[in-house]
Amino acid sequence: MMRRNQRHRAFDPDPAAPDRSCDLPGCQERAGYRAPRSRQTLNDYFWFCLDHVREYNARWDYYKGMSPGQIEAHLRADVSWNRPSWRLGHLGGAAAFDEEQLLDPLGLLRGSAESRVRAKQRAHAVDPRPEALRQPLETLGLDWPVSLAEVKSRYKDLARRHHPDANGGDRAAEERLKTINVAYTALKQHLAETRLARTG
Repeated sequence: MMRRNQRHRAFDPDPAAPDRSCDLPGCQERAGYRAPRSRQTLNDYFWFCLDHVREYNARWDYYKGMSPGQIEAHLRADVSWNRPSWRLGHLGGAAAFDEEQLLDPLGLLRGSAESRVRAKQRAHAVDPRPEALRQPLETLGLDWPVSLAEVKSRYKDLARRHHPDANGGDRAAEERLKTINVAYTALKQHLAETRLARTG
């Protein structure tokens, strides 16, 4: 036994349609399809037959009579569901948003706040690294001060990891190894000269 599909199809008449004729003057067809009367009264409807609702919808222009600026403002208001919105931290006063005022039992915000504090401290602190060695130290991932033994150990590790033979002849690995070699040479030379200056 075949079951009939009871689902309402999109082009079927509205089950809530009033029992009356089409609103288009002169049309005696049964009205089963609604269409808004205007942009300002979207819940006030015309009731049409299928042919006339199709004609009405083909001519319907929601933005008719609006300037480009009004259309833009309308679209922007739709983004926030036509509700007022404010920049975070500006509601109720001019004070900036303060993460400390939020409950943060899992410490999700604390990390970002602490990292900003550390970044500020680094920005105001005097960098103890010699200017010529800052880039080589960053390339090798080393802190200052550093010993020659630490530099050699780090270089061996990075050279093994980025050698083209270990990366299937990858060109990017080869370029990375060249940068590592330049950084290693600069650090080794500086540390050797410093040691000579101390002993001489």
